[in-house]
Amino acid sequence: MRPPLSPSSSSLSSLLCGRGEHVKHGTTAKASECGEVSSAPHKRRAATKAWHRGGQQWSGQQDVGPARQQQEDDEMLVPHQELPVAGPEAAPQPMEVVAQTEPANTAESQPPEDPQTSRFTWTIESFSRLNTKKHYSDVFVVGGYKWRVLIFPKGNNVDHLSMYLDVADSGNLPYGWSRYAQFSLAVVNQIHPKYTIRKDTQHQFNARESDWGFTSFMPLGDLYDPSRGYLVNDTVVVEAEVAVRRMVDYWTYDSKKETGFVGLKNQGATCYMNSLLQTLYHTPYFRKAVYHMPTTENDMPSGSIPLALQSLFYKLQYSDNSVATKELTKSFGWDTYDSFMQHDVQELNRVLCEKLEDKMKGTVVEGTIEQLFEGHHINYIECINVDYKSSRKESFYDLQLDVKGCRDVYASFDKYVEVERLEGDNKYHAERYGLQDARKGVLFLDFPPVLQLQLKRFEYDYMRDTMVKINDRYEFPLQLDLDRDNGKYLSPDANRSIRNLYTLHSVLVHSGGVHGGHYYAFIRPTLSDQWYKFDDERVTKEDIKKALEEQYGGEEELPQINPGFNNTPFKFTKYSNAYMLVYIRESDKEKIMCNVDEKDIAEHLRIRLKKEQEEKEHKKKEKAEAHLYTVIKIARDEDLKEQIGKNIYFDLVDHEKVRSFRIQKQLPFTSFKVGQLREVSNKAHNAELKLFLEVELGPELCPIRPSEKSKEDILLFFKLYNAEKEELRFVGRLFVKALGKPSEILTKLNEMAGFSPNEEIELYEEIKFEPNVMCEHIDKKLTFRSSQLEDGDIICFQKAPVPDGDTQVRYPDVPSFLEYVHNRQVVHFRSLDKPKEDDFSLELSKLHTYDDVVERIAHQLGLDDPSKIRLTSHNCYSQQPKPQPIRYRGVEHLLDMLVHYNQTSDILYYEVLDIPLPELQCLKTLKVAFHHATKDEVVIHSIRLPRNSTISDVITDLKTKVELSNPDAELRLLEVFYHKIYKIFPPHEKIENINDQYWTLRAEEIPEEEKNLGPHDRLIHVYHFMKDPNQNQQIQNFGDPFLMVIREGETAAEVMERIQRKLRVPDEFSKWKLAFISMNRPEYLQDTDVVSARFQRRDVYGAWEQYLGLEHTDTTSKRSYTANQNRHTYEKPVKIYN
Repeated sequence: MRPPLSPSSSSLSSLLCGRGEHVKHGTTAKASECGEVSSAPHKRRAATKAWHRGGQQWSGQQDVGPARQQQEDDEMLVPHQELPVAGPEAAPQPMEVVAQTEPANTAESQPPEDPQTSRFTWTIESFSRLNTKKHYSDVFVVGGYKWRVLIFPKGNNVDHLSMYLDVADSGNLPYGWSRYAQFSLAVVNQIHPKYTIRKDTQHQFNARESDWGFTSFMPLGDLYDPSRGYLVNDTVVVEAEVAVRRMVDYWTYDSKKETGFVGLKNQGATCYMNSLLQTLYHTPYFRKAVYHMPTTENDMPSGSIPLALQSLFYKLQYSDNSVATKELTKSFGWDTYDSFMQHDVQELNRVLCEKLEDKMKGTVVEGTIEQLFEGHHINYIECINVDYKSSRKESFYDLQLDVKGCRDVYASFDKYVEVERLEGDNKYHAERYGLQDARKGVLFLDFPPVLQLQLKRFEYDYMRDTMVKINDRYEFPLQLDLDRDNGKYLSPDANRSIRNLYTLHSVLVHSGGVHGGHYYAFIRPTLSDQWYKFDDERVTKEDIKKALEEQYGGEEELPQINPGFNNTPFKFTKYSNAYMLVYIRESDKEKIMCNVDEKDIAEHLRIRLKKEQEEKEHKKKEKAEAHLYTVIKIARDEDLKEQIGKNIYFDLVDHEKVRSFRIQKQLPFTSFKVGQLREVSNKAHNAELKLFLEVELGPELCPIRPSEKSKEDILLFFKLYNAEKEELRFVGRLFVKALGKPSEILTKLNEMAGFSPNEEIELYEEIKFEPNVMCEHIDKKLTFRSSQLEDGDIICFQKAPVPDGDTQVRYPDVPSFLEYVHNRQVVHFRSLDKPKEDDFSLELSKLHTYDDVVERIAHQLGLDDPSKIRLTSHNCYSQQPKPQPIRYRGVEHLLDMLVHYNQTSDILYYEVLDIPLPELQCLKTLKVAFHHATKDEVVIHSIRLPRNSTISDVITDLKTKVELSNPDAELRLLEVFYHKIYKIFPPHEKIENINDQYWTLRAEEIPEEEKNLGPHDRLIHVYHFMKDPNQNQQIQNFGDPFLMVIREGETAAEVMERIQRKLRVPDEFSKWKLAFISMNRPEYLQDTDVVSARFQRRDVYGAWEQYLGLEHTDTTSKRSYTANQNRHTYEKPVKIYN
């Protein structure tokens, strides 16, 4: 039974019962001790953390949290309350935790600015004679607010001085007031000021908590002891320093309103990109150049990097809300996976600049990247004893500066140009002069207008064999003078007329460790004194201390609370520190920080983006008014005829494909039927009404008024099924009497179908389609009501099937046809060798068995034996074949082959085997790479043997397929991974568990010298390697590893000579170096070194153990600037594909 399709209510709102707006109200939570509710105006809270040092307990400046019981000697950081005196029957005091429901005061919801700070000194005379329980100071004003200090001279029922900061006029403030303050309270030591006790905290003051402070500020015994210096001449001096800051409400904070700038949305892990894009955007010359890159109105941002960047910069300049970066990353060719993979900001900077440099070629802005960021330096080698000097000019777009061992930027530049002496074994080979002592170094020819300094915060730790982050303190100045000390960084050929004085523009920060973290940027968009923090969507004003000093890194020392006890200060490492610095040269400041306005933006871009903005505002308005409207989706006879049998088979219509109208809920229904309606896009809406429009046509096909519907009338819809053509179509609708019988309308149905009046037809009620088809035969002699037919039900009818007729049909009746439609599945088959390309498609049934599927494939391929087909399922997440194929008859139905977790695929991969799959499954197939002993060739062989076979069987089979150097040659099988030998397989090992999917199996002849090893001979591993200059000189293995016999007393020179003969290497062998490598650290061997003395007296096969390394010189060409040395080893490289 379906709901009525025709409304009869007088207004649209009455049709939407149960679809009203749901408002979730906040609640206030309270918790109290011992089930009691406290009526006291102040609640107890304690510092949430404490550190223990030498028996002393200290509770530091931590977030204030609830504490149920005050422990002895705990320092309490609480709003004051008059605590009851503890006695034998004293119960624990109640504590109430209140969830704040009042919105923060507008004045308090502003971004942090330079706080208004004031210090108040309170001299309390005749302190020991104070006989009041609590004592208030005079009122003082900070930030336009009145404050006072409150003390309990004898303690707030504790044996400590209790001291609080109090809002002096809290009783007169309006409802809902709040104010935020950072403050410190101190008792001054009048004899030794360095022993002054000072404690600081912060608090959001409001009507519930109008005072905040320390119940156990300092022991009363120390305070009242005149020798300690706190009470002198019966006088105590109290200091309060208060900084009032407006509290930021994260949810209502408006970056544009508060700062004039907007942020960028994070797609998942794109904070590194956001910080870089903000830095580039706030370099106006760069932004202007991007705007002037030629684009057309036909370009799409998702396919054009210039247009996507122009669009992004335009929105940053003119939008009021944070901007999405999806169009830009799509233009990079990135998918969702890339957006959730955090990369290195330095690497992205280089890749993006390279790509833009290429895109700017041949345009009016060609050369902009070089003009802004390119500098040059000279690499030189100068002989000391002969007149010979070699130099090479190189360009750079950024400079990688060492952090470790350098206290600041200047120290890094000193290290950068530090002269290295080439002498001893490291002499320089000068043309015509041979090996010579020399000096090697770098000097700068010129610096760019925009100087990008990449700080090497990440490096490889050889001892720990991993990348680590360097969190050392590293200072950088607001102004950087690279002409200091008479231009010691400059080459003699440098142009000294250019003043290399730079001012800091932006600081990119990395917060976290080597395995991940968060990026954000501090930027001075106009180079004024005001800094801004760009943290994804959020932009806030910040002071210079936060932008500079707090990003130096290093350790931070928490203040000592009780200095007199000489307790060790607590230090912690700061994991947030500067990672990239951008300086702008003073002499180029006017040019770089130029004005950029709308005239710099192409007209088609302005029109496009303004239209986007108008559409966005319209959608925003619609969303705000959504509760006043509903969307009505109207289906007509035409829609049913168009969809049934093409797009849908069950039910009547897909309402997502019919006309939709947005209507006010209070609109009278009659006005809706005759009014002018505006059609809206067919997207999901919160409130929808789905209607069917009845239109009755007269003799001349003109609409006429529908006949009145009585209570006994029910509306039925009719579909006609043609078994021969396997077609289902909509033929019309009828009003019938509930007590009437189907036999009474057979003539009318034959007329609707175009049959003769006496054609015998069968009727079926269509009931449901999911999860299974339900379609039942209708008895034509029963009434509609007896058959449980009601308004809106669907009847499918067809010619009565003829028993044993001449025409054979696949689906003779409606139920069988609907069952077929429900289970049919078009499957795209791909050859496993070409997993990206569809080979052919077949229409199958989800209920087909394994045998049915392979038989259809075999028929498609013209294959006689279906058992030679092997299938592999599709991984919906990786869009690749699954690693393991489907076993012979390993699944029951086609549906089981297509389901991957909770998703269903329509792709299957196939292979045509040379033997039947059941037979193959009893065998183990190994791919073995055979290395010929005398020829420089490698051939891959597939070895197929029973699963219980051994390595010896593999070698026997392999011998029949390979060319041996002599008939008696013996073979061995090795396991190789990442250019290292991990295992020599013993002949008796079973092959069943060998995995050749990730490891390489290598077969080779055993050399004669290894067959007769002497008692002191050693069989060791030899690997090829290079040092990667871009990964802190890490060893990078490559090529084919091999085994070598080392004899007792054999020198490195003799071993190298034998290696050269073994590998048959020509002249470049002289450039190779031999090294003994242990734990991935090379020790270079001299010609006279005895090699065997380096190795332990045992067989070594472990990849992390000891081996000989052959170091090759990396002769590949270098980029114009060095590759990134800071990228984490776990990251995949940044790539921009378009």
